[in-house]
Amino acid sequence: MLLSDFLKQGAQALGSLYPEAEARNLVQMLCQELLGTKSYTHIVEPGYSIQEKDLPALEAAMARLKTGEPIQYVIGSCEFCGRRFHVTPSVLIPRPETEWLVREATRIADRLHRMRSPFGKNAEPVRVLDLCTGSGNIAWSVALEVPGVQVVGVDLSEEALEVAKGQDFSAELKKTGAQAPVFVKADVLDPEQEFPFGPFDLVLSNPPYIMEKEKALMRPNVLNFEPSRALFVPDEDPLLFYRAIAAWSGRFFSADGMGLAEINEELGAETQAVFSAAGFNDVQQVQDFFDKTRYIFYKRQAL
Repeated sequence: MLLSDFLKQGAQALGSLYPEAEARNLVQMLCQELLGTKSYTHIVEPGYSIQEKDLPALEAAMARLKTGEPIQYVIGSCEFCGRRFHVTPSVLIPRPETEWLVREATRIADRLHRMRSPFGKNAEPVRVLDLCTGSGNIAWSVALEVPGVQVVGVDLSEEALEVAKGQDFSAELKKTGAQAPVFVKADVLDPEQEFPFGPFDLVLSNPPYIMEKEKALMRPNVLNFEPSRALFVPDEDPLLFYRAIAAWSGRFFSADGMGLAEINEELGAETQAVFSAAGFNDVQQVQDFFDKTRYIFYKRQAL
């Protein structure tokens, strides 16, 4: 079967679920993963044929895509901050907007690391806490970008923690001397539990924040396949995770502690009020690259 024909037929098969360009891109991604082709192979090699032995795997994967299952789960990976992360239906698929949080966290962690480096072996390591770590994409990204930083990732889901622990960046760790994050099972909604780590210079989180009433606005490939407990909060108490994050931060912040969290754009002012009420005197709403209120930044005192 010609690759060009497979791409055309595959895009048509997904036409009821996705716009034409997106459907075609998904099939191209599938072929890149399973065949090693490029997005332009069918153009520069119009006679490129798919070998018979490869068709069963492609057809099985297409069957999953036709149900609306996200391509990331089908191929088992997702690109995030320039690295490839393993993902399963036990964890959320990392989103591009979360990359800003990682970039800002990396900038802060790197600045703290450089400030302390003149103290040599006596320098306190920069410590980072990642609450609701999921696949570990935030924790791993910060740890790898700033070698020497110590990162602890927390999640209640054992399945998610297995995914996070199983991310394979061994080559990069060996090359840079970075430390792999430590992943711990703990309930983020219980900030008073015994927790033998800290203090932390930076607390990060991308917690559940989508209200149940917002389900009607979501695409089926998210609603039907990604873990609901990592997405949704009750309409009557949509800020419960942020109150917990504020409590964790109040308990574990170092003297220079700062926090960054991704938030529901509809609840920016309300989320800001949660951190202000918890005693953080410098709390700011931050917009993403679509000019939507997407993050909250907080620390004890304004500079």
